[in-house]
Amino acid sequence: MNHELTALPLARASSDPSPSGGWWRDAVIYQVYVRSFADSDGDGIGDLRGVRERLPHLARLGVDAVWLTPFYVSPQADGGYDVADYRAVDPLFGDLADADDLVRAAHALGLRVIVDVVPNHTSERHPWFQDALAGVPGARERYLFRPGRGVDGSLPPNDWESVFGGPAWTRVPDGDWYLHLFAPEQPDLDWEHPEVAEEFASVLRFWLDLGVDGFRVDVAHGMVKAPGLPDIGRGAQATLIGTEPLPFFDQDGVHAIHRSWRRLLDSYGGGRIGVAEAWAPTSERLALYVRPDELHQAFNFRFLNCPWDPAAMRTVIDESLAATSAVGAPTTWVLSNHDVVRHVTRYGGGAQGLARARAAALLMLALPGSAYIYQGEELGLPEVTDLPAESRKDPAFRRRSPAGCRTEAAGVGVGSGVGAGIPAGADGTPVGGGPTAGADGRADRAGAGAAPSEAAALTEAASSGGADGQDGLRDGCRVPLPWSGDAAPYGFGPGGSWLPQPEGWGGLSVAAQTGDPHSTLELYRAALELRRAMPGLGAVEAGQGGPADEWPGAGAGPAVYARGMRWCPAPEGVLLFTRPGFACTVNTRPTAVVLPSPGRPVLSSAPVETDGRTVRLPPDSCTWWAF
Repeated sequence: MNHELTALPLARASSDPSPSGGWWRDAVIYQVYVRSFADSDGDGIGDLRGVRERLPHLARLGVDAVWLTPFYVSPQADGGYDVADYRAVDPLFGDLADADDLVRAAHALGLRVIVDVVPNHTSERHPWFQDALAGVPGARERYLFRPGRGVDGSLPPNDWESVFGGPAWTRVPDGDWYLHLFAPEQPDLDWEHPEVAEEFASVLRFWLDLGVDGFRVDVAHGMVKAPGLPDIGRGAQATLIGTEPLPFFDQDGVHAIHRSWRRLLDSYGGGRIGVAEAWAPTSERLALYVRPDELHQAFNFRFLNCPWDPAAMRTVIDESLAATSAVGAPTTWVLSNHDVVRHVTRYGGGAQGLARARAAALLMLALPGSAYIYQGEELGLPEVTDLPAESRKDPAFRRRSPAGCRTEAAGVGVGSGVGAGIPAGADGTPVGGGPTAGADGRADRAGAGAAPSEAAALTEAASSGGADGQDGLRDGCRVPLPWSGDAAPYGFGPGGSWLPQPEGWGGLSVAAQTGDPHSTLELYRAALELRRAMPGLGAVEAGQGGPADEWPGAGAGPAVYARGMRWCPAPEGVLLFTRPGFACTVNTRPTAVVLPSPGRPVLSSAPVETDGRTVRLPPDSCTWWAF
C-alpha cells in the first residue's frame, strides 16, 4: 500500500478559525523565494506576476497561505534583505500593481498572503542612512553610531562580530562607527528612537491596507541590544547564536515591540498574523515570542536541524510541544528554507535522502500545530551541489577562500551574506558571507568577484562532500523551480534562469510528477488533503490522547503524552504516536520492521505490507493509519 491508494471523503476546512480563534494554528504555509519561483518577463529572475500566474499550483497542492520573500526596492546586497524603500516594489519583481494583483488573486483562490518585513536593519542606501552619512542633524540617532575605542578612536566600539564574519562595526570618514550585525550594507537601527517604531508601524499599515494577511518578521530577536553594548569576551560568536545568551540577540526588550505589533495586527481583524524568525538558546525562550499578546508563530529551527535519529527527533518534538503549550501557542514545524541545504541532501542524498525526506514530510504534517513548506520541497528537489563558480551569487561562497574576501583593514566590512536573518548550515551552525554582485548584476561595494583561479578552487571546495560541501552556501537551494519540459529552464519562464538548473530536472517538474501516484508531488497533495479531512490532525486542540485513543496493538506498556498526541511503545528505531482516530509510524532504520498493525493504512511514503494483523514497515518510511 502506498499513497496512490488513499481514498477518503475530504473537505477544505483548515483555513477556518479553530475553536481557539486562529487559522494559523494548524495552517500549512508555503514559502516562495520570489526570484526562483516563476519568471513572467523572460529576464531569468522570478517576479510577482510569475508568482500570481502559478498560484493555482499552490491551491491544488492544498496549502493555506503563501509567504513571499522580500520584493521591496533594494540594491540586492543581501538578496533583498537590505531594504532601501519598504513601501515600493523593486522593478526586478514588478510594481505595486503587481503586488496588489497577487494578493487579490491569492484571496480568490482561498490563499492568504504573508510578506517579509525587515526591521532590524535597513539598506545603506535607505534615505535615513544616507542622511546619517551626510551629517544631517539627528539622522545618526536612528542607527547605532558610536565613537571608537583607543587613543585615536581607531578601534571598534566593542568586540561584537558580524553574523557574516568579521567585526560588526564599520568606520565612516569622520571617525564614528556604525553597527551592522549582518553586512556593512545593512546598518542596524536603534529601536530606542521613537521615529523607528513610528516608521515601522506605518510600513505595516501600508501593507495591511493593501490586503496582506501578515508578516514574517526577519531577525525578530535582534532589534534590541543590551544596554551599554557590552563586550562578549570571546570570538567565533556566530557559533553561539541560538545556543548561548548574547547581548545583541534575544534581549527581553524585543517583546515590547512584538506586543505593539500584535495590537496593530489585531486592530485590522481578519486573522492578520506575525511570524517570528527568532533564534533563542532554549525552546522556552523561543516560546516567549508566541505568548498570547505577542506574535502568532515562531519557526522551530531545532526541528529543521534535527538529524535522522528517532531519539533526537522525539526529544525535539516533546520539548517543542511542552514549551509552546506552556504559553497556549501552536508549534511551527519546518524542514527547509532558502538559507539551508535542502533536506533531501541533508538526509544523505540520492534514493536514501529522498526516502527520508518523504518520511520526514509526513511526520511533520502529522504533528500538532502549523507547518511550512519551502518551494520545491513538494517536488523532492535535492540541493544543487555542482553550480559553477561564475554562476554563484551567494556572498558566502566567496568567503570560502581568503582571496575572495575584502580586507578587514581600517574598519572595512566583509561584504554581504544572502538570506533571511541568520543563515544556518546543515548542522544549524550560522555561517558567513562575502562580497559579490547581486543576482541581477548589481554589484555590492566590493566590485569584482573571485578570479578564475580562485573560482576553480572554490568550486572544488564547495562541490565536494555533498551536503557537507554546501554547508553555509545557499545558492544550491535557490535554483529556480522546474515546472515543465525536458530542458532548462523547464518552464520557469520564457528566458533562462538566474542560476543554472541541472540536466535531468525535467523528471522532477510539476508537469512530470502530476498524476504519477508514486511521485513526491502527489504524496504531498494526498497528505495535505488527508490533513484537512481527518479530525485528529492539524490543530493542537485535536485531543490530548488517552485510553480511548490507544491503538489495538499498543499492549500494556506505558504511554507518554505530548500536547495533542500520545507516544506508544515501538521497536527500536521506530517512532509511533497516536492522535484521536489516527496513528503515525516512522521507521528510521535501514531495514524493514514488523509490528502489530495500528489500524487501516491511509497514506505511506513507501509501500507497506499488511495482512490486517501485522505490518511490515519499509526502511526510512512514514505511514499514517486510521482506526
